[in-house]
Amino acid sequence: MRIEKEGGQVRFLTAGESHGQKLVGIIEGFPAGIKIAKSQVDAALMKRQQGPGRGGRMAIESDEAFFISGIRGGFSTGAPIALEIRNRDWENWSEVMAWGEDADLQSRKVTAPRPGHADLNGALKYRTEIRNILERASARETAMRVAVGNIARQGLSALGVEIRGHVLAVGGVHATHTGYTEYTEHEEYSKSAEYKINTNCPEHDDIGYWKNVENSVWSVGDPETEKKIEARLQEAVRQGESLGGLLEVQVHNLPAGLGSHVQWDRKLDGRLAQAVLSVQAIKGVSFGMGFAAGDLPGSLVHDPIVYRQGSGFNRLSNNAGGIEGGMSNGEPVVLQTVMKPIPTLLSPLDTADIETKEPVKAAAERSDTCAVPAALVVLEHVVAWVIAEAVLEKFPADSFQELQVAWEAYRAYLKS
Repeated sequence: MRIEKEGGQVRFLTAGESHGQKLVGIIEGFPAGIKIAKSQVDAALMKRQQGPGRGGRMAIESDEAFFISGIRGGFSTGAPIALEIRNRDWENWSEVMAWGEDADLQSRKVTAPRPGHADLNGALKYRTEIRNILERASARETAMRVAVGNIARQGLSALGVEIRGHVLAVGGVHATHTGYTEYTEHEEYSKSAEYKINTNCPEHDDIGYWKNVENSVWSVGDPETEKKIEARLQEAVRQGESLGGLLEVQVHNLPAGLGSHVQWDRKLDGRLAQAVLSVQAIKGVSFGMGFAAGDLPGSLVHDPIVYRQGSGFNRLSNNAGGIEGGMSNGEPVVLQTVMKPIPTLLSPLDTADIETKEPVKAAAERSDTCAVPAALVVLEHVVAWVIAEAVLEKFPADSFQELQVAWEAYRAYLKS
């Protein structure tokens, strides 16, 4: 996605294969003067690799970002930022993935496409062998998106924007506590201008819950649910199965007015949905109350508006998930996603050989039993990128100083 701004565009591109030499990313249009800590990028990459249910690949890789250009003395320069993540497993694949005519095209050739993967569709579309498709379609590609998104996230953090996420369910095991004080009497809070009451309201967050999320290998804030999820994982391992789950990402401290209603491709929720759905295995996205809104009357769905001296216009609830009319409304942006089980199974499904057309079992590339916590890390960072795009669209700036002045002036306007 490209967002036009004075002086250019803010955008990024990535390249690289799962078993290639490295992943490469280039960011263009990033303002100068934003402090970038390599340690934070590497910490995000490490978190993406961790979690129960990960496969053997994570024991091989130790992801680290190497900056090539665009950052000097710990600050962005305004020039394109180039970075790379090296694949340690390349040593075992150098002949198979070689670029020259001497590449070994036979020993790791794949002819049995996996149901649920890009294998067959990509091979038919590009008229090439499955190996060439799965190498780029692999979720290994998301490592660079985490690195790119973390650079954007650090810029947002300097403006006071906070992004956090948690896992709501894995393999059908749902958390019984999700960090929110639950209120069901809409009439009570719709009459009050003294406080916010909402299932997605940070003022009523359980601080202990979010500490639990931070310390949990599953990114779950409910210790009892975490035990049940772990048992579900072990069951899946014994069965040769894979597990998906439900996840949520929140963005706090955004002003109203990011995004726009004037064209379909400028709507903030539409842009977030596109980015989220581009992550491998993500099959759905909703905002705020989500699909439950279809079961309720409007009086129990829409968020009453109040004006408070000194803070401006506020919502008394956040069923909209912080976005109305394609624009942020000043409340936390809250989105939920569903991740399907990973399609590579140790007990493979039936498929058809792409060459012989005969029935066979699907290929079994090295894979994870469950990558839901890892997907959460990826989702937090693709969301960070879209929010950064929207910020720079609203406040075009060549330097962080310009951006910060415009940001603070606009927030002061909203409060008045």
